[in-house]
Amino acid sequence: MTDCAVILAGGQANRMGGGDKGRLMLGDRSLIQRVIDRITPQVDAVVLNANGDLSRFDDLGLPVVADTIADYAGPLAGILAGMDWAAEHGYEWLITVASDTPAFPMDLAKRLTGFDTPVVLAATPDPERGKIAQPTFGRWPVALREDLRAELNSGVRKIRQWTRAKGETLVLFGEHDFFNINTPEDLAWAEQHLT
Repeated sequence: MTDCAVILAGGQANRMGGGDKGRLMLGDRSLIQRVIDRITPQVDAVVLNANGDLSRFDDLGLPVVADTIADYAGPLAGILAGMDWAAEHGYEWLITVASDTPAFPMDLAKRLTGFDTPVVLAATPDPERGKIAQPTFGRWPVALREDLRAELNSGVRKIRQWTRAKGETLVLFGEHDFFNINTPEDLAWAEQHLT
């Protein structure tokens, strides 16, 4: 066993009016079910990161872990929760995916493997900047979890602030591979293009 994945669903979904954004329907399946269906074949195990009443996800049949850093510390706190679960279950690597991105590549985990930097992040092309990191999609060594915990406790909240300091590689994917749904308009676009 080497890789497990955490689905990051711990955000507050403010731009969608709150609630569990992953429960929104896209065609015949919820966003989160689409994410589960895409990541499960790519890794040895999948865990969900969420906050609040975790029993609301019992129907998904996945382990659910909450942030251990208080006050909605952002995706890095979810990554840490995933790392802690991975360490407890003997995994060396953690793949992270977001619950609001229903069409990420089916070979994501494979393409993030085999680089010599500690952290490997997905990126998309940009005509002006070259690459734009998609920092909630990455491969992380579980061995860095105590370092990440210390950084979070010291106030670090930006993923790239931490990954740049540790050493990162950006792997280029397609322009629309990480289209995420933040607004009702995004969901409407996805209905037209992703179903």
